[in-house]
Amino acid sequence: MEIFWLGHACFKIKHYSGRIIYLDPYQIKEGEEKADIIVSSHSHGDHFSKPDIKKIWKENTILIGPESIKKELEKFNGKPLKIGETLTLEDLTIELVPAYTINKPTHPKSNQWSGTIIISADRKIYHAGDTERIPEMKNLSKRKIDVAILPCGGTYTMDFEEATDAALDIKPKIVVPMHNWGKDLQEFKKIMLRKDPQIQVEILERKSLKV
Repeated sequence: MEIFWLGHACFKIKHYSGRIIYLDPYQIKEGEEKADIIVSSHSHGDHFSKPDIKKIWKENTILIGPESIKKELEKFNGKPLKIGETLTLEDLTIELVPAYTINKPTHPKSNQWSGTIIISADRKIYHAGDTERIPEMKNLSKRKIDVAILPCGGTYTMDFEEATDAALDIKPKIVVPMHNWGKDLQEFKKIMLRKDPQIQVEILERKSLKV
């Protein structure tokens, strides 16, 4: 799979089969490839953007999100999943996992919003959604995550220190910082290198990542 960062928390993934997956579409440029699958982690406008979903929509696009945003999903005939539930589409499995904030009121656990794990051909990509470092992340260390995409901008989610600590919990091969609100991601890279040089940091501002 090939991962492209389109900005903020929005990623495009090209699957081996040629299918196109978007995660948390937001501020998508005109002319982007149409989506086969869209996953929105929660209902905030920078993660569930109706204008951006429409830009990449085609007749057979499948929209997925947590059951707690069922009303928003219904506008696109979307598929709600419970946290912990999986959906398998041919050789691709999508699983929704917990995402919430503990010390900030911005994303309470009671909202039942989500992160996403995409599994295909023994590869696992984890997009954390909007979250702080939560206890469930330690369980992900057993899942052998290849790529963990983590928010790190502070204010609404984790900052650099917390996000790199979360990476230590998850133990992915690669961590990709996102949702950074303009902060210098080279500093994130330095912190991660100091804490665990075995975890590779990829900043996808001008390149893609193949896994």
